[in-house]
Amino acid sequence: MTSLKKTSLPSGVGIAFAAAALFGVSTPFAKLLLGAMSPVLLAGLLYLGSGIGLLAVRFWRQSSTRSDHDEAALPRSQWPWLAGAVLFGGVLAPVLLMLGLRSTTAASSSLLLNFEGVFTAALAWFVFRENFDRRIALGMLAIVAGGVVLSWQPRGLEISSGAWLVIVACACWGVDNNLTQKVSASDPFQIASIKGLAAGSVNLVIALSLGASWPPFRVLVGALVVGFFGYGLSLAFFVLALRHIGTARTGAYFSLAPFIGALVALPLLHEAVPNTFWLAAALMAGGVWLHLTERHAHEHAHQTLEHAHRHLHDEHHRHQHAPNVDTREPHTHSHFHQPMTHAHAHFPDIHHRHNHTESATFPKDENAQ
Repeated sequence: MTSLKKTSLPSGVGIAFAAAALFGVSTPFAKLLLGAMSPVLLAGLLYLGSGIGLLAVRFWRQSSTRSDHDEAALPRSQWPWLAGAVLFGGVLAPVLLMLGLRSTTAASSSLLLNFEGVFTAALAWFVFRENFDRRIALGMLAIVAGGVVLSWQPRGLEISSGAWLVIVACACWGVDNNLTQKVSASDPFQIASIKGLAAGSVNLVIALSLGASWPPFRVLVGALVVGFFGYGLSLAFFVLALRHIGTARTGAYFSLAPFIGALVALPLLHEAVPNTFWLAAALMAGGVWLHLTERHAHEHAHQTLEHAHRHLHDEHHRHQHAPNVDTREPHTHSHFHQPMTHAHAHFPDIHHRHNHTESATFPKDENAQ
């Protein structure tokens, strides 16, 4: 057994912040485009821009890097997980959301969409058995509370017949996020491009069937570009973050996107600062602090595992290489993890999906004195 040691924050935290920032910044730009087309058509173009753009990035990466340096392609055994993610997040959720928006106010919808983070965390914790402690649970609640405060209107929440459809759409995205974690070891650009193309196609079909008309060419291109950065790269980073820090934590950081979008909208759209803005900021900052200062450490066992992903030779990758594998790091190839038991600080990443005893479900908070 190796000795207990403190490790630095994984790159997944920064990647999750980048995903939230890209999506948050895209929101005010999408609002500028909304006046030129229907919301459903805009959603289709944004998703389509993400899918097409990421396909181009993936082909460029494959042609400009050595084959064992790029990300691992999705194996056939994991296609059912991705198919489920596409079904729930790329097909069902957008359709349910658009149906719900027909009888739900924009303010109510914005508030209801905060349920995505709740469903993502709840499913990760109680269905997919991802570890959490009180610190992480409180941090998630604080971030979601900040989103609720940011979305709150003086009249409060107006529940309509479409509200349940929006809530079910959020549940579908929660399922999508958890299923996507199952394939997060593979190429994030491949995964995100497939999801973008699926969601874009569905929304375009819905929009055109409802009689939507195409916008001017420059506006169409603008929507595709915003979709590439705000939906495509953001989703690819989201998948990478899932790989490093797990589903619930990635969902919590991604819940900062509405605050980032509001922060950008103030100077861009010359919107007034709402009275609740700084309260929301304080709640979200408190939640992020709880997550960033988390330290989950205990003795745990790694079972035999074979998979492929881009990696460095750290303490979890002490494997041998076949003669045809370029050993320059980082590199990608199929490899075995031998059984081992050790203790160190870790997140529920793709190598730490182990079970916890009842006493370890809420381990001692090492930050408390």
